[in-house]
Amino acid sequence: MNPILALIETALGPVVGLVNGVLWNYVLVYGLLGVGVFFTLRLRFLQLRRLPHMLQVIGRGTAGDASGISPFQALCTSLASRVGTGNLAGVAIALGVGGPGALFWMWCTAVVGMATAYAESALAQLYKVRDSDGQYRGGPAYYMTLGLKKRWMGIVFAVSLLLTYGLVFSSVHANAMAQALGDAFGFSRGQIATGLVVLTAVIIFGGLRSVARFAEWAVPFMAVAYLGLALWVVATHLAEVPAVLSLVLRSAFGLEPAAGGMLGGIAAAMLNGVKRGLYSNEAGMGSAPNVAAAATPVPHHPASQGLVQSLGVFIDTLLICSATGFVILLSGVAGDGHDGVRMTQEAMTVFFGGAGTYFVAVAMFFFAFTTILGNYTYAENNLLYLGGGKAGLLVLRLAALAVIVWGVYSKVQLVWDAADAAMAVMASINLVAIVMLSGVVVKLTRDYDRQLDAGTSPRFHIAEHPELGDGVDREIWRER
Repeated sequence: MNPILALIETALGPVVGLVNGVLWNYVLVYGLLGVGVFFTLRLRFLQLRRLPHMLQVIGRGTAGDASGISPFQALCTSLASRVGTGNLAGVAIALGVGGPGALFWMWCTAVVGMATAYAESALAQLYKVRDSDGQYRGGPAYYMTLGLKKRWMGIVFAVSLLLTYGLVFSSVHANAMAQALGDAFGFSRGQIATGLVVLTAVIIFGGLRSVARFAEWAVPFMAVAYLGLALWVVATHLAEVPAVLSLVLRSAFGLEPAAGGMLGGIAAAMLNGVKRGLYSNEAGMGSAPNVAAAATPVPHHPASQGLVQSLGVFIDTLLICSATGFVILLSGVAGDGHDGVRMTQEAMTVFFGGAGTYFVAVAMFFFAFTTILGNYTYAENNLLYLGGGKAGLLVLRLAALAVIVWGVYSKVQLVWDAADAAMAVMASINLVAIVMLSGVVVKLTRDYDRQLDAGTSPRFHIAEHPELGDGVDREIWRER
């Protein structure tokens, strides 16, 4: 390591580690879960009672317009960011450190997180605006500014997101991708960096709509293919599934031998399951609302796009993360939680032989590459909020390509840890904002439920809700 970098890491490493320890081990773990439970109760278990309706909304929302992308494109773009290395390596790390019970706590995190994801995306839809090109823009920075009248919160949020999703996280995913592709196919770092930069540049220089069009076909393909492999593993080892489920439940509640005894086993399983679940599905982080706001909702109501993004959490954690978890547990492969990619590859080789390594490498490529693209759209949205303009977008795109190359070749732990700290700050601010705006979320939900229960297709007209009018673009939410 460069001596200067080593000196900086020695000086700042403990500080960053302390911030991450406090925010991730205490504030965010309990804060995100608490807010999820809060919205679950206030919205009367919306994520469960409207789950079938979420599928209907996606079936109808396959066409956008001149101002917005389609709800299906918005879902695929958010899944592009959500479904990443955490669904492969992250699940393996959680199981390696927290034991099989971590999977159960990931499920719990997803269920309550669906309510949080609904709330933040419904707010992003309500407070969206049009940019200079007539494209819908919105997200946490916008509802903090327009809904709460606290622009300083929006600025802190936008800057934190630019640093994390716009730059550093791309290097994280590029590094994981380089490891998987290098191990499986023997590609050199130079080959991987060149290929990634070319593919990424072709898409991101087309902006949000270009990413959305790519995600619309890539995300369903990669998700269905990966779930198909996992389903084959489960189907061919069906007799072992009850024992695996029993192991997950016993481990979740400390009934399996674990370091630290019963309470230590529960704590390890809960902490690692919750952390990895939150990191994977991003519910409450304030990331997915940035693309949720860019959609033209079908039906024409802010709540409908909230339901779409709630479904995204379900797909990410309850389907794809569970698929990885079952493959690993059925394989019997054990790990210490330090190398999640290799642990997942070893599990796949148990069922598919040498081809298992290739499967994971290909899945890692698609998962990580689409995450880089999805993260870029979030950064683009927040740069425009900060007034970056077209010149700023060019700088952002070039910087995004540069950090991909850096990520392929380097792994500076301090930078990654600092990004985690910035993301924790971003998420903490977003949680405060959506709780402060929870009354608005409840009103939107009651209005949507009332119309749906009456047998009509819900629509939102701001003139009928004068109490919500301040900060809402009346031209967008006029009668259609």
